[in-house]
Amino acid sequence: MKFVDEAFIDVAAGDGGNGCVSFRHEKYKEFGGPNGGDGGRGGHVFAVADPSLNTLVDYRYSRRHEAKRGEHGMGSDMFGAAGDDITLKMPVGTIISDADTGEVLFELLQPGETITIAKGGDGGFGNMRFKSAINRAPRQKTPGWPGERRNLKLELKVLADVGLLGMPNAGKSTFIAAVSNARPKIADYPFTTLHPNLGVVRVGPEQSFVIADIPGLIEGASEGAGLGHQFLRHLQRTRLLLHVVDVAPFDEGVDPVAQATAIVGELRKYDAELYEKPRWLVLNKLDMVPADERAARVKDFVKRFRWKGPVFEISALTREGCEPLIQAIYQHVRAQQQAEQVPEVVDPRFANDAAPE
Repeated sequence: MKFVDEAFIDVAAGDGGNGCVSFRHEKYKEFGGPNGGDGGRGGHVFAVADPSLNTLVDYRYSRRHEAKRGEHGMGSDMFGAAGDDITLKMPVGTIISDADTGEVLFELLQPGETITIAKGGDGGFGNMRFKSAINRAPRQKTPGWPGERRNLKLELKVLADVGLLGMPNAGKSTFIAAVSNARPKIADYPFTTLHPNLGVVRVGPEQSFVIADIPGLIEGASEGAGLGHQFLRHLQRTRLLLHVVDVAPFDEGVDPVAQATAIVGELRKYDAELYEKPRWLVLNKLDMVPADERAARVKDFVKRFRWKGPVFEISALTREGCEPLIQAIYQHVRAQQQAEQVPEVVDPRFANDAAPE
């Protein structure tokens, strides 16, 4: 029952350029001496934590990433140019490990954090490096050093922007199937969802967020009852909680208000910080309520539940009311992303340079 996103990539830093064997040729200077330059450094491969990303989906379709090699040295004391570096943007919380050994190498924990995941090879020496008092015309040079090559596993545990919570059969799986690319198992009996389902909700071009369907909670979940208690900790990482309530239960003896109150109580018992997270009320299955009774039933529920936050009325089955909810969620998630302070990303090559006066 994994709640992670995974991808495997191959990264290759650039090889260093070869050194050059060359001698100065000028008029009236028969023995000008060596002037072969060094090869350039190969390009590095960096990884940077980008808070605007929330999945590793891009790396499932683009596995190979190579930096440019350094240029070879040339005559006239000319060193080869360094190869271009490449920077891979990854979500905050990405764990980078060796795909062969399983050893964890890096972890991107802070927005803007930059690490070197593959170092470029140093350039080789030209023959001017070997000049000495007893060797005035050296013909030695060295090849460039190879860049690092690694097979890496990317793992993202901090994934969902939005978490769904509610009783079993509240319609969470139907909702996530209606608005995202996830296709969870759906049935009319409790505990259909045995493990979390993740879906990417696309609002527009380059506009999306990730929603997680957590197995339904029951009373006593914070003490380990039911299935949802195993995943309450994942809700701590979300930006918004949607409390999905079935306002038309099949059993007429079931009170939706009592069920919703039990869920809130479990959140408070489990973690006070989780209880204080932004939480919206989503009243589902309104298609099961006669049209002329909907307004009264919603008003009665909100009054008895003593709810003062945002309320959305939907039918996940018919998708009625889903689009306004999705747009509101995206605006909320986007606003929180923009509010997060992102430090200026400094090129690691110049991180230790003194600030200009």
